[in-house]
Amino acid sequence: MLSGTLGGWRSPVTTCLKVRPDSYPPTYPGDSPNPHFGAAIRNFSPLDFFVLKAAAHRRVYCVSMTTTISAPPPGSFDNLVGGFSPLRRPPHNVEAERALLGAIFVNNRAYEKVSEFLLAEHFSVAEHGRIFAACSKLIERNQIADPITLKAFFEQDESLADVGGPAYLMKLADSAVTVINAAEYGRIVHDLFLRRELIALGDDVVNRAYGSDIEDSATQQIELAEQSLYDLATKGEYEGGFEPFDNTLDSALRIAEAAHKREGQLSGVPTGLRDLDGKLGGLHRSDLIILAGRPSMGKTALATNMAFSAAKKFRTKKREDGSTEVVDGAVIGFFSLEMSREQLATRILAEETRIPSDRIRRGLVPSEKFPDLVMASQDLQKVPIFIDDTAALSISAMRTRARRLKRQHNLGLIVIDYLQLISPSPGSRHDNRVQEISEITRGLKALAKELDIPVLALSQLSRAVEQRDDKRPQLADLRESGTIEQDADVVMFIFREEYYLERSEPDPMAKDDEGQKRYQKWQEKAERAHNKAEVIVAKQRHGPIGKVELFFEGEFTRFADLEAHNDAHG
Repeated sequence: MLSGTLGGWRSPVTTCLKVRPDSYPPTYPGDSPNPHFGAAIRNFSPLDFFVLKAAAHRRVYCVSMTTTISAPPPGSFDNLVGGFSPLRRPPHNVEAERALLGAIFVNNRAYEKVSEFLLAEHFSVAEHGRIFAACSKLIERNQIADPITLKAFFEQDESLADVGGPAYLMKLADSAVTVINAAEYGRIVHDLFLRRELIALGDDVVNRAYGSDIEDSATQQIELAEQSLYDLATKGEYEGGFEPFDNTLDSALRIAEAAHKREGQLSGVPTGLRDLDGKLGGLHRSDLIILAGRPSMGKTALATNMAFSAAKKFRTKKREDGSTEVVDGAVIGFFSLEMSREQLATRILAEETRIPSDRIRRGLVPSEKFPDLVMASQDLQKVPIFIDDTAALSISAMRTRARRLKRQHNLGLIVIDYLQLISPSPGSRHDNRVQEISEITRGLKALAKELDIPVLALSQLSRAVEQRDDKRPQLADLRESGTIEQDADVVMFIFREEYYLERSEPDPMAKDDEGQKRYQKWQEKAERAHNKAEVIVAKQRHGPIGKVELFFEGEFTRFADLEAHNDAHG
């Protein structure tokens, strides 16, 4: 960014200097002369002050200077450059890179200690990155990687000419200090790469903030900065891009392997309901799952049961590199826009203790049951469920809080109760509610992909259901649907026939035969529907659709597998 004073008025000018790769690392004022860099700088005159910022990984150097209309005394430019203190260079450690590559040459087992987190682009010297990539290819083919086997790779590669050609490989082998410290060298290289990326990210944030694009509001810039920081913290890069297909295949195979080893052979987060897990395969990462139903069907109860079951099963293990891997279950983030966190906690307590939730709320717990309530609450304190009951949250606020929870506690599942209570993002303008809901569902799908976790969002249904004889919901019944069914990976409806039968009971005291038959027929239906619920999977990208029957105990707000309950009770 070049800005200065010309004849008493400010004239902003922007310029960036492209430096050839062979001039890296750059020469700064006060260092020994660099012909490429020096020639470019001397194109600017006259000047009073300049600041140099280097973004080393881009090979671009931006200059800020203040110019005046009067020419300085002869030689003042050279004096200024000579007396200017060197500015900070982008963090790098060439010695650590050499020591790591040398350790790999001496013993290829050293590569295994860094292969899970270190990539070729993490090296500050591009030639070191190419050498590391070549080592990776050979070692993964069960071949030996050393200066002799790599010589053929680089004899025709002019990129190594500046550092000595193939002979440089032998120099790297001589740089090996010890194989034992290879993992530590790799972490140093990776850490310094993240620091360089953080510097570049900060430059981008500053440049966007100085921009004058009307469409790019400050709130949007903050959102983008938060997302970039999150991506950098979790993926090691803040700019997305294409991913080689072999890497994608490896990820898919790891998911399949984890599902094979996991109890129940699920590839997603378990719901705790065997039949539903059998239909869905669990709640899959990056999926948006919609659970919809009319009021009093049990949407919140089912979502709470599923979330609590996943949290109870949460287990992790340590990898060889010291990182943590989730073996089963998930850490839950529950956005309760309708109920308070105390009400949700009461429902979970009722399910665990089998004490009706209304008795807990009203203080009617029998004395002999109170110790059970206290013990259950102590056990539940260890369960990784985080509840946010802030009313009318916007999708942008949810995204910010979810990122923080993912970073701090390894969030594994988000539950939102419910979708229609989410506020639109600040500054957004929509002609109708359908467009607002469309923006919200797109935001939730983007959040699921960004955090790579399932998002379970509850939704209301329109009153059109009540006008039909068969009250079972359909996709068209999604309230203010917009793009709900298009954006969602799974759409499920919860339906309890018992709810409608209770409200359509005929007169049991009818005197005529027709009235008696009507009441008898209703009674048979009510007995068949008693304590039964249906989860209708109306859409699923990854598998079949269909119906799953569950057992429902309203007084404890508890769902269970119907077959398992029948077996337990004869």
